[in-house]
Amino acid sequence: MTTQFRVDPPTAAGERELLQGFLDFHRGTLLWKVSGLSGEQLAAQAVEPSTLSLIGLVRHLSEVEKYWFHRALAGHPSEPKYWTAEHPDGDFDLVDPSQAEQDVADYRAIVQLSDDLAARYELDHTFIRPGHEGAYSVRYLYIHMIEEYARHNGHADLLRERVDGTTGE
Repeated sequence: MTTQFRVDPPTAAGERELLQGFLDFHRGTLLWKVSGLSGEQLAAQAVEPSTLSLIGLVRHLSEVEKYWFHRALAGHPSEPKYWTAEHPDGDFDLVDPSQAEQDVADYRAIVQLSDDLAARYELDHTFIRPGHEGAYSVRYLYIHMIEEYARHNGHADLLRERVDGTTGE
């Protein structure tokens, strides 16, 4: 089942290939954790009182991808889709089970665009995050995204087990 969604990262490769491989592995892990479930199961807030859900994690990581790769790195005016000043946790709180399949499709498209954008820059290229001081490198961006996915994939493991009992790596 997992090979449909993720490939092990290389164990001996150049730095860019290793970073991309680990990021892809974690993205694939998220897709694995949300596969085969109904919209209702994906939207289940299975660890009360938290509003975390599997589709909420997909929506959150869609926003994280857009922020870091699209807005920060490439300078695109990409506004958040799921959260607003009125609903700062809208990615988790405002899920709609009937939109879960579309949310996953949107996530996949955002990831593809993120990869296309990142490929345009060397690892040493620096950029300024909107609203923050100091320069960030593309290398930092990759490491941060790997950390972000690793943390949230831990959440996804627990949520998936609570939703249908499925466990795995």
